[in-house]
Amino acid sequence: MEQLHSLYQSIIALLPNSILIHGQLICVSLLLLVVIFLFSFSKLRMDVIAIFAITAIIITGILSPAEALSGFSDPNIVLIALLFIIGESLVRTGISYQMSEFILKAAGKNDIRIIALIMLSVALLGSVMSSTGVVAIFIPVVISIANRSGIHVKKLMMPLCIAALISGMMTLVATAPNLVVNSELERANLQQFGFFSITPIGLGVLVIGLIYCLISRNWLISPKQAQEAQSQPKRRKITDLIKDYKLTGRAHRAQILIGSPLIGRTINSLHLRSKEGVNVIGIERWRKFRKVLIPVNSAAEFRENDVLLFDFEHAEAEYRQFLTNNLLEPKILRGEYFSEQVKEVGMAEVAILPESSLYGKTLNEIDFRSKYFLTVIGIWRNHAPLESDNLFAEKLEISDTLLVCGDWGSIRKLQAKTTDFVVLDFPAEIDDVAPASSQAVPALINLAIMITLMVSGIVPNVVAALIACLLMGATRCIDMTSAYKSIHWPSLILIIGMMPFAIALNKTGGIALITDLLKNNLHDYGPYVALTFIFLLCSCVGLFITNTATAILIVPIAINVALDLGYSPYPFAMTVAIATSASFITPVSSPIKTMIVAPGGYSFSDFVKVGVPLTFLVLLADLLLVPIFFPF
Repeated sequence: MEQLHSLYQSIIALLPNSILIHGQLICVSLLLLVVIFLFSFSKLRMDVIAIFAITAIIITGILSPAEALSGFSDPNIVLIALLFIIGESLVRTGISYQMSEFILKAAGKNDIRIIALIMLSVALLGSVMSSTGVVAIFIPVVISIANRSGIHVKKLMMPLCIAALISGMMTLVATAPNLVVNSELERANLQQFGFFSITPIGLGVLVIGLIYCLISRNWLISPKQAQEAQSQPKRRKITDLIKDYKLTGRAHRAQILIGSPLIGRTINSLHLRSKEGVNVIGIERWRKFRKVLIPVNSAAEFRENDVLLFDFEHAEAEYRQFLTNNLLEPKILRGEYFSEQVKEVGMAEVAILPESSLYGKTLNEIDFRSKYFLTVIGIWRNHAPLESDNLFAEKLEISDTLLVCGDWGSIRKLQAKTTDFVVLDFPAEIDDVAPASSQAVPALINLAIMITLMVSGIVPNVVAALIACLLMGATRCIDMTSAYKSIHWPSLILIIGMMPFAIALNKTGGIALITDLLKNNLHDYGPYVALTFIFLLCSCVGLFITNTATAILIVPIAINVALDLGYSPYPFAMTVAIATSASFITPVSSPIKTMIVAPGGYSFSDFVKVGVPLTFLVLLADLLLVPIFFPF
């Protein structure tokens, strides 16, 4: 590569400067077309194409290696990586699950209501904090909603992206391009926009975007994809296990009252399983103003006011007698066999390995609960659940599968116990279980600190996110392993790979050429035509460079064009703010769009299909609304 680069440099050193500049502009344009072509056909991964772009732009000598690789040191890239970590922290602490649960309770499984709630929530939150941060928070929420509602994730992730982009039109501080526009007005000795100057236009665009997303929600799902989604085998759920193992009606929940003979006694000393047919699954106990599930083993000791979760195999009359004898008060249990306690109580199937030493032994002999803090509640043998009056006295046989029940933490630990058995598969509910649910309050406080720092501007956004990440780690909301795994490196590489085009277009005179053409050809037309050209210029330039970079390049052009043509500069400056946030057409011009490519399973053409019509709708809204609030 070094020899090729040296040869190229030797050749271009012999060319006149004017030819060299135009030649490099042509080269950048051709390279950009090649990248667009590769993106469009989706034959290669987008991050691979981005690496190709970086390599090509260095080999051609248009940019130095330092310039082409400058994206790796860009604060915005670091910010996006940190926001991935923040999003994972919200997943691990259960906050994203709670948000998705709230939306599903409010909207049911109706895709129209779900899309509307997601978009309104994102637009509201994005009006006061980084829209990139909002997307990082909502990606796991949307994935959870898609998994639990059965709605294809492609229907939900694109509206999330569009709402996040539109949120930049809600307030002056909602996105960086708005601040760039305001700074340029100040530099030109013009009155700056107010905090809510852009809000009326933004609300109009939000209504249009919401209606458009509802109409276009099925555009990206082909009949083949819909058929594949339906034909894919569904992961088993806890309700399936309850049905298969015939556990319906066996689960109970009861509180230990004052004076109960159970108080101070251990499970082992009471022999509840052998004498009463009671199989204790877990103990709900209050600790530091919150209820926790205590994993049980033979040495677990009962306390006053403990709530027992237990399996009872006998008749109703015997169950009532057991409650009376032990001073227990029955409590409401929603759902079959603790299915409503899925955040605390889980199930999994465990297969006995062929070389296991457990064959021929009973569950009592193995003392499964004492070793693994889990209770065996069913045995699958000969293609059916084993029906036995005393399950724990049954000797294990080859090909037996055990159904275990208990807290999710203990179930996850079974994966490491490979000597005698292996976990066959976890039920689908484990995806929504938060391993750090006890740290939800600290996570919310950390998130609030980050939002406050971002809104107030006390520190740069990247520093605010860094502080939040450090606090998430310090409060045990996330560990280092999970933090590194949460960062979606292909998305970062994609953004980094496209950033050099902004530098190259500016360096080779491409932007200046467009500016001159625009100024020289708008004198004979009215303000609406000029405004349309400014909007379309922002859209074209913003196809492959960030909206902030687009605003930096275009807003001085827009203000100068307006003043040269004798119009007020404010509608033109506001149009730049609107147009830079309305960059819907490609996935590489904004981190917001890049972040949803992988989770949503989108291709380059998906963004074009949805983005082009929406861009023109926003253009019409801009032409109708901006002159009303900012006359020419």
